[in-house]
Amino acid sequence: MAGPAAAAEDAAFDAAAVIEIAEGLRGLEGPLLPILHAVNDRLGHVDARAVPLIADILNLSRAEVHGVVGFYHDFRRAPAGRHRVQVCRAEACQAMGGEALVQQLERRFGIPCGQTTADRQVTLEAVYCLGNCALSPAAMVDGALVGRADGERIAAAIAGRAP
Repeated sequence: MAGPAAAAEDAAFDAAAVIEIAEGLRGLEGPLLPILHAVNDRLGHVDARAVPLIADILNLSRAEVHGVVGFYHDFRRAPAGRHRVQVCRAEACQAMGGEALVQQLERRFGIPCGQTTADRQVTLEAVYCLGNCALSPAAMVDGALVGRADGERIAAAIAGRAP
């Protein structure tokens, strides 16, 4: 069984950061969610190797930590691509062509929703309500809201041009 020291030796995984975050937040009431959010924010995802470290620090089972990571869609299990494209799948956007938009983007990027391109350039994700119903279908590209989204507007946002 590999402990924190063995995990820290793996250059691709920043165990020290996970330990620092978990130790720093363990005193909070209900610390698991804040720790997972902090790890996800700092490292870009919650690596499977972080689960036993967090479990040990919080005296939880690995299954408990893994269950929370899997339950909440906010936690990424792998790094996102260079560009994150999030498409609203809520009712208003669906009524205004949201499903057709998702299909168009899946074809354009060559991946299903929820995946990252092989070159790690684009991650296509579903979200449920971006609060931009009046300009649906809505999407978010790298944190920037795109109203009346279509493939061309999203491609423009990825390229850094105003959609």
